[in-house]
Amino acid sequence: MIRYGPAGIPLSCKGRTFKDGIEDVHNLALTAMEIQLVRPRTFVRPPDEEYEVGKSMLELDQDSGFVVGIMREGDVVFDPEAIVSINDSLIEMNSGANARFSDLPRLGEVAKNHDVQLSVHTPFYMDLGADPANEEDPCASLAMQCLDTVRFAGSVCNALDGDIVVTNLGPYDRERSDLDTEANIEANLRFLTGWWKDAGLKPRLGIEVTGNQDVWGSLEQVLDICDTVDGLTPVMNFAHHHARTCGSLITVEDFMDVLDQVGPYSGDMIYSEFASVEYDADGNERWLTPIKKGDLKFERLAEALSDLRTNITIISTSPLLEHDAVYMRTLTERVLSKRAAKFLKERRKAEAAAKAAATKATATKSVQGGEKEEER
Repeated sequence: MIRYGPAGIPLSCKGRTFKDGIEDVHNLALTAMEIQLVRPRTFVRPPDEEYEVGKSMLELDQDSGFVVGIMREGDVVFDPEAIVSINDSLIEMNSGANARFSDLPRLGEVAKNHDVQLSVHTPFYMDLGADPANEEDPCASLAMQCLDTVRFAGSVCNALDGDIVVTNLGPYDRERSDLDTEANIEANLRFLTGWWKDAGLKPRLGIEVTGNQDVWGSLEQVLDICDTVDGLTPVMNFAHHHARTCGSLITVEDFMDVLDQVGPYSGDMIYSEFASVEYDADGNERWLTPIKKGDLKFERLAEALSDLRTNITIISTSPLLEHDAVYMRTLTERVLSKRAAKFLKERRKAEAAAKAAATKATATKSVQGGEKEEER
């Protein structure tokens, strides 16, 4: 199965809520949507003693806003069924897409009924290269915020019964050695996967291939970390990989090679993102472009998928978003139609050849039989 969908609510969607986006994706005959937590601003406030204390996040109404966690004795409680006490503080996210956390399970059901697979993408700027416990590292507090953001995204995706949370891990720091950055990334991911398991979250935690040399996340690094830390899934961003490797995805075999590398780590479904891309000679992405532009051709990926018969979700990150998601589906259908037509043509040709051979054999046998009769 191949699923296609946009990275975010479709641009043509008149409403701007998750529900509007899901319905529009379905009406476009697409089957996936990635929810973008691009700029999730959070703030902490005391609970309302009359209306919020004694309730869980799943019981708070829209007047409480999009509450994603509870601050309790200096720690964050992510369990949506935890009961708010008078001494707690509420963590509210300015999501801009939904009124309250308690709506998410219902929206997950809407998505299932429309056969739309949901996923969640964390903010594009992340930094998990610092040690959040190292007070001397100026990025320590930012790393802690990023860890919380991934956990918020996990809670949201789990409530939606989504497939995967996608995140990148951040840039290298000039004030810190690359080895220290990589060691911190590994330690932070071990913390996250441990928390993920303890919290009983069902979605996968996906690590995205990135498109710049000074940002951690080459394909090799992503696969290595998936080998090192249990519970991670690689997310194949074709545009990022193409930019980072100075245009390595040209032939069908190039795409097949990448899919073969990612497949064993991806369970039943590879998760990927696609757009065309402009990049510099040093292997750094400049910007994403519509699929019809640039030297990254989706047709080659479609041919690779038709050969491998891979189960994959392909999210359009193109500026044209849902338009290019539909276009990718159309291109794949064309490739499959051509393959089917070629197969049928070759089969008819083989059947005609077999029939001709059978007719010739019958004629030869008849002639031989007649010659034997004459001899008698």
